[in-house]
Amino acid sequence: MPEMKLPRLLIALVLLGMGPGLAQAQWIDYKTPGVPRLADGKPDLKARAPRTADGKTDFSGMWFANVPAKDYCRTADCIQEERMAGEQMNIGRKLPGGLPYTEWSKEQMKIRGRAGGRYDPHTYCKPPNFPRAWTLPQYLKIVQTPKEMVILHEFNAAYREIYMDGRPLPVDPNPTWNGYSIAHWDGDVLVIETNGIRDDMWLDIAGSPITESAKVTERLKRLNFGVMQVEVTVDDPKAYTKPWTVTLEMAVQVDTPMIEEICMDNEQDVKLYEQPDITGSN
Repeated sequence: MPEMKLPRLLIALVLLGMGPGLAQAQWIDYKTPGVPRLADGKPDLKARAPRTADGKTDFSGMWFANVPAKDYCRTADCIQEERMAGEQMNIGRKLPGGLPYTEWSKEQMKIRGRAGGRYDPHTYCKPPNFPRAWTLPQYLKIVQTPKEMVILHEFNAAYREIYMDGRPLPVDPNPTWNGYSIAHWDGDVLVIETNGIRDDMWLDIAGSPITESAKVTERLKRLNFGVMQVEVTVDDPKAYTKPWTVTLEMAVQVDTPMIEEICMDNEQDVKLYEQPDITGSN
């Protein structure tokens, strides 16, 4: 793991501590119905992507960032690295030259950096926001109907509604945590358009901003039964000098249910944070 300042590391550990690895599932041995399986009973993750009754790609199911767990333990007294997409640390890490920040964003990054991540809404148990939620170390569950897709997030029993009934995006919407989302089909790809996102959201632990001026487009493509590709394009003229696109991968999760995770239940971390110095005196 690269060297990280202590406050930033604390924020990362708080996020990791919220992950699914610490919970015990109810119905832990209950098999998910409708899963294609190999002769030994294991899921056939390379099977063809399922279809709905009307022939559309079916994204229904539980999902988690498609990253392997790695064990960096060198002694008996250590913590195994949690599964978390690298884009959670820096969503633009694979873009040549990084994210195209505006001068306003650069100033925001300085302020957020001096605070050591302690202004990150997620560490204070505030709702997850998209597209960041795709990279958090928590389960997402998609419920798909012909007219609407609902994404359930285990963190604080959060949810997101995506309307597929032909309505337009709202004009001058009241900003919310997840914004307002509509979707249409482009062949086998579901194209989700979102606006009305709050001005104070973070896209990653580094503090990359997203603002009320943003329009986010997500293109969901299920490559096979086991893997879903999420192509995210952010067009936010206040925060970025040009639109940018990153591609994330999600892995299906079977034979386990959604786990209740209420962040404020016995929360003990926030009181340990020192008041951040954002004056630049340090």
